[in-house]
Amino acid sequence: MNPLYQILARAAGREKVKPGEFVIAKVDLAEINDLYLQVLLSFKEMGGDKVWAPQKITFVMDHYAPAPTIKAAENQKKMREFAKEQGIKHFFDINRGVCHQVMPEEGLVWPGMILVATDSHTTTHGAFGAFSTGIGATDMAAVLLTGEIWLRVPEIIKINITGKTKKGIMAKDIILYIISQLGTDAALYKAIEYT
Repeated sequence: MNPLYQILARAAGREKVKPGEFVIAKVDLAEINDLYLQVLLSFKEMGGDKVWAPQKITFVMDHYAPAPTIKAAENQKKMREFAKEQGIKHFFDINRGVCHQVMPEEGLVWPGMILVATDSHTTTHGAFGAFSTGIGATDMAAVLLTGEIWLRVPEIIKINITGKTKKGIMAKDIILYIISQLGTDAALYKAIEYT
């Protein structure tokens, strides 16, 4: 079974999973950025009092750093208060950096984990061997309550890169070429495995 499917099977408490199946997976890490005050509002609306596991939740103030408006500053303040009230220790304020860099640097991302975050670039943590995906505010509020997420097991697109690049060709050039060949929608709800 592919390592990605092994990760999802473990998190779902199953021996194996297949592409297209729906599973309820236990989350190892949930990250919320400062654009998503709605997560906290939805959490309260769902009857949330205490988060499922404060040590598995991170907040990163990285999108509005520093806050460009009074409203953004107020939202960050509410997030700080929520994190303190809930005992969430992994709170990275505006001086710490971007979530995709901060979390690995802090040792919070590791191979085999399930990571969900309120950011579409969350999939970059796949580089560390994690299953990681971006989710919306309502889904994240449910994760804060339960520690679980409903997922469809993705198909895998395998891309084999061989040879050497010419001078001046960078990784960005390669990925832009791949996107030009696949199209921008080719990997929606799919995983890409590079070799």
